Amino acid sequence: MIILAVGMPRAGSGWHYNLIHDLMATTGCDDARDIREKFGLQSILTDVNCNIGVLSARRMLMVTRPALLGHTFVIKAHSAPTIWARALAQGGLMRILYIYRDPRDAMLSAFDYGRRAVEKGRPNAFSHLTDFNKTVTFISEYVQGWEQWILLPGILKTRYEDLLTRYDDESGRIVRFLELDAHSQPVQTVIEKYRPSGQAQGQQGTHFFKGQIGRFRERYSPEEQKQLLEKFGPTLKKMGYEQE
Repeated sequence: MIILAVGMPRAGSGWHYNLIHDLMATTGCDDARDIREKFGLQSILTDVNCNIGVLSARRMLMVTRPALLGHTFVIKAHSAPTIWARALAQGGLMRILYIYRDPRDAMLSAFDYGRRAVEKGRPNAFSHLTDFNKTVTFISEYVQGWEQWILLPGILKTRYEDLLTRYDDESGRIVRFLELDAHSQPVQTVIEKYRPSGQAQGQQGTHFFKGQIGRFRERYSPEEQKQLLEKFGPTLKKMGYEQE
């Protein structure tokens, strides 16, 4: 079984992935990093958080092999769903958990993360976001992806803001979706480890820096906020976010 933790970039997806990964580890399932090495998947799964990237036929086929051999493991992605991902989910070989965030905060977080990396001399996947317009274009792809993911039946959808402010409720939903025993000590230990401001927030792979809600209102001008409402207004309403 493949467990796919997918979501918008800068939406707590690293935190989400590691919470799910460690929860599944309480069942004795495989560590995704071991699967990566054992089955030679280094070319399609990143070293940190086993991000598969695009959910293409070739990549899906490669990760399906260990699943068909009886291995259960957790991988990560940011991309939109594909016919191949849908087929694996419908066939019972993959379970999907999706996390998203107010795209205005996500794009600001991506921009800041990219700028900090440049300042440190270690450019990353967000370092090309050098202005407002480029960042809007960047996040638009993931807003479109959200529109596609929410249409899929049988997946667990989580808002980053809810995981941050109602952690017990939202982590409980994840535990139930994964069909784990919420009262077992190992599960409770993982839940506590990934509690906001807990011990895991500084570990590699959680990508947790500020995570503040509504920070875009402080950073973007009234005109920029108006542009974002014009572009994303209908989706923001469906997501349940304030539009003022």
